[in-house]
Amino acid sequence: MSLIERVQSILLKPKQTWPVIAAESTDVATIYSRYVVILAAIPAICGFIGWTLIGGGMFGVTMKLPIATALMQMIVGYLLSLVMVYVLALIVNALAPTFGGSKDMIAALKVVAYGCTAGFVGGVFSLLPSLAMLGLLAGLYSIYLIYTGLPVLMRCPPGKAGAYTAVVIVCAIVAMIVLGAVSSLFVSRGPMGFGATTVGAPALPGVAGGGDVQIKTPDGATVTINPSGMADMAKRMEEASKRMESAQKSGDSTAAGKAMGDILGAVTGAGNAAPIAAADLKAMLPESIGDMKRSSIEAQGGEAMGIAGSSAKASYAAGDRRAELSITDTGGLAGLATMAGWANMTMDKETDGKVEKVYKDGTRTVHEEYRKDGSRGELAVILANGVVVAAEGTRVDMATLKGMVKGVDLAKIEATKRVAKR
Repeated sequence: MSLIERVQSILLKPKQTWPVIAAESTDVATIYSRYVVILAAIPAICGFIGWTLIGGGMFGVTMKLPIATALMQMIVGYLLSLVMVYVLALIVNALAPTFGGSKDMIAALKVVAYGCTAGFVGGVFSLLPSLAMLGLLAGLYSIYLIYTGLPVLMRCPPGKAGAYTAVVIVCAIVAMIVLGAVSSLFVSRGPMGFGATTVGAPALPGVAGGGDVQIKTPDGATVTINPSGMADMAKRMEEASKRMESAQKSGDSTAAGKAMGDILGAVTGAGNAAPIAAADLKAMLPESIGDMKRSSIEAQGGEAMGIAGSSAKASYAAGDRRAELSITDTGGLAGLATMAGWANMTMDKETDGKVEKVYKDGTRTVHEEYRKDGSRGELAVILANGVVVAAEGTRVDMATLKGMVKGVDLAKIEATKRVAKR
């Protein structure tokens, strides 16, 4: 059964589909590689695009996230969603005897992975943050899917399925709080107070092949996306899947685990590589920019599921002028920037008070956004290797922001070779 067929059947005919899923012979790597890693990308990428391109808000005020902040949140959110699926499976399996069921880790993973389908697919509403509530409603349908799956997969009495589901959901909320605390190791509040909003999970990359695709946003902007990278990703995933199947048939668990990592690398557009050390990124930030002196500096790094990221940022001030310069490296997941669309995206939009552009500068992608009165501006550059250098400020013109970014040795950063993690 294809991915699309499985999604349709579990959403539209769950009671008929669960017995089919229960009878399938599979393992953890297969469930993740052929289903979870793909669907979990839907809310992450859609949320990234929605909060950086379209924005959300109320009372006529629209807020967008700085691209560097949103990129890091997207990646962390994606990784944690993968972790959360397994954590919930452990909980479902552990609770089975309490509700008259039988322990079976693969069955528990099936319940969670396929039960979360509605929540993953509902992530597409994150493209328009104003419709995020619809994504929440889709997530509630996943509770029903889990409820119908527990008696079939975990063999608990149907009369106890409601209580079983309720306890699982409560445990899930606790686990989400714990994982949220872990995410704070990766993502801090962005400059100017942005960055506290959580970016959801990405959209299913279903576009492949030739020409560009144009998207008209509700506020009149035109975005041009070149989808050729999606075809390359699909090819890499297919090749990695074949290696995993071969490893499984040979009984080589080590090779199967490595192949699983290759599949994740194919989805993200890169391998599992170590990021540039946070201390090295910190050393690249200047002590002053023109007459603005550095008022604070910090660097951080972290790791989840064996995949690490690092970042450094510094704040500068002179009178009522404020600016922040940051460098973010997502290591082996740097290719997720391309998957999210920015690396193949262009935009040119101008209103009475604001200008916003996304354009290519050689192999780099540049995002500019500034108010014409000079009250605020933002500049972010995605380098060829996925590292993001960003500057934004209050009462700082675009020329100064460009100078801040160019003051960092971009060529040196691009030339840095990441070392594959063992």
